[in-house]
Amino acid sequence: MIVDVVRVEVLEGRCLRLGFDDGTEGVVDIARLVPFEGVFAPLADPGVFAQVRVDPELGTIVWPNGADIDPTVLHQNRIPPTD
Repeated sequence: MIVDVVRVEVLEGRCLRLGFDDGTEGVVDIARLVPFEGVFAPLADPGVFAQVRVDPELGTIVWPNGADIDPTVLHQNRIPPTD
């Protein structure tokens, strides 16, 4: 199933709360998904990491330097809310 990210909220550390177009949501620890090398190296800076946004055309999260992560990977690695 193809899903798009529709909401993003920056949490502590390198975690993001994401909402998806299938109605699910969850927290994703980005540090567990990608090494902060190459295009992801700038994201080691908390100020840059916090500049994440949803790109509705791509259906995923992006950063100003062009880094993005496949929305399916994000969906598969989310920790659903417990409340």
